Amino acid sequence: MPDDDPTAAPVTERAALRADCANCFGLCCVALTLTASADFAINKEAGTPCPNLADDFRCGIHTRLRPEGFSGCTVYDCFGAGQKVSQETYAGRDWRTAADTARQMFQVFPVMRQLHELLWYLTEALTLPAAATLYGDLREALATTDRLTRLPAEELADLDVSAHREGVAALLLRAGELERATVPGREKRSRRGADLIGARLRGADLRGAELRGAYLIAADLRGADLRRAEVIGADFRDADLSDADLSGALFLTQAQLNAARGNAATKLPASLTRPSHWPASGSGTAPAPRAGRRPRRRL
Repeated sequence: MPDDDPTAAPVTERAALRADCANCFGLCCVALTLTASADFAINKEAGTPCPNLADDFRCGIHTRLRPEGFSGCTVYDCFGAGQKVSQETYAGRDWRTAADTARQMFQVFPVMRQLHELLWYLTEALTLPAAATLYGDLREALATTDRLTRLPAEELADLDVSAHREGVAALLLRAGELERATVPGREKRSRRGADLIGARLRGADLRGAELRGAYLIAADLRGADLRRAEVIGADFRDADLSDADLSGALFLTQAQLNAARGNAATKLPASLTRPSHWPASGSGTAPAPRAGRRPRRRL
């Protein structure tokens, strides 16, 4: 990648960091644990196929997931790890016809997902103009993470991602700080890990705010300005983003959007798509927070 074009690799490679269910063996429907809750209608142990998984590895109720009680499935994003494990790590051998691969494949999948999530953040960091002084370190971290995704299955299954993730997290934090520093007054807006459940933030000026790991469950963010706000790990479940501006939000993911509510007027980054369950217009009132344990947020 030429030194004078730091965005070339991210723009080219990001397509591979989007889920391609047609080339995956339904790994998220098998490898993960489901706990009966507002998000999932059933309990399911890791390694046990979801009863809705069809023989062709497609979801039998894909178009009815929310009304059937599986809204959590519509929120989940593997960042392209599913097809990577299915088609590259295991060269197209699925866990049904090659049963000896099943246990290991289900161990590899969550490891690959963590690595692909890091790739997503790193590629975005390389597009931030204010983080130009970090491009060299970011490229190195991107290359290292990519090499890890290409390890043999047995090495991936035993890989401890924690140390690598911590190093990348520190680098992303610096990149985010540099970009947020371009917003006047941002130093007063650190809400890292803040409890903002159900918060009334309608029309709030959150430009350059640090919302890393913040709990924004069911928060009213209608019309809020989140440009250059850093939102890694922020919990947007049931948050109302109608009419909000997230066009320049830092490190926003599709999963975060899918967990929230919005409308046709919600402004999004070009790299993300408007969730299909969002209405064409209107905002409504943010619902009460869901019960249950708060998820642990990494990065």
